[in-house]
Amino acid sequence: MELASYSDYAVRLVNTEEPARGRDGLTSVEVVKELFGAASQMARRVTEADLTRFRTIRARLRAVFTAADEGDHTGAVDLLNSLLLEFPVSPQISGHDTLDEEGRPRWHMHLADHSSNATAGYAAISAMGLAFHLTEFGADRLGLCQAPPCRNAYLDTSTNRSRRYCSDRCATRANVAAYRARKRLEAERPDRTGRTAENSQESTTAADR
Repeated sequence: MELASYSDYAVRLVNTEEPARGRDGLTSVEVVKELFGAASQMARRVTEADLTRFRTIRARLRAVFTAADEGDHTGAVDLLNSLLLEFPVSPQISGHDTLDEEGRPRWHMHLADHSSNATAGYAAISAMGLAFHLTEFGADRLGLCQAPPCRNAYLDTSTNRSRRYCSDRCATRANVAAYRARKRLEAERPDRTGRTAENSQESTTAADR
C-alpha cells in the first residue's frame, strides 16, 4: 500500500460524524472494525474502549481538515504534527501479496503496526497518510464539503484544485440550490422594476399638481 493512500483512513473516520445533523456513526465495535478495511489484522484488537478513543481522534483529525479548509495551513500542520508525535509509526519495505509481470515482489513502503491498542494504530496510519498527502499535494488539498449541511472531509485530487464537495451528490445538490436561487432573483426583478416605475410615476404626478 502506498503511504499516501493511508490518508483515506483519516477521511473515513472523520466522515463517521455529521455535526450539523447531530449524527454519530461510531455506534459499535463492528463499525470501528469496518473502518480498518484491508488492515483487518489491526481491527482484531478493537474493543468497547476504542469507541470513545476513536471519537477523540476523529475530533482532532476534523480539526486538521477545518484549519486547512479555512486557509490556516500552518495551523493544520501544527495539529497534524501533534498527532504524529503522539502516535509514531514504523515504516517498512514490504512486497507481500503483490508480484510484477516476472513474479518478483512489488516493493513498497508499509506502516508496521506496533501500537498498544487499535485506536493508536489507526491514529498513526491516518496521521501519517495525511502528512504524506499534505506534503506532496499541499494543505489546500484537504477540504470540507461546501454543500450545507454536509461538512464531510475530502481530499482534492483534481488537476486544478477546484474540488469543493465531498461527492457528486453534494455537488448536484449545491448546483440545484444555486440554480433555484438565481431563478428566484430573476422572478423578483420585474416586480421590483414595476414598483420602481409606479413610484416614479406617482412622484411625477404629484409634482405636476
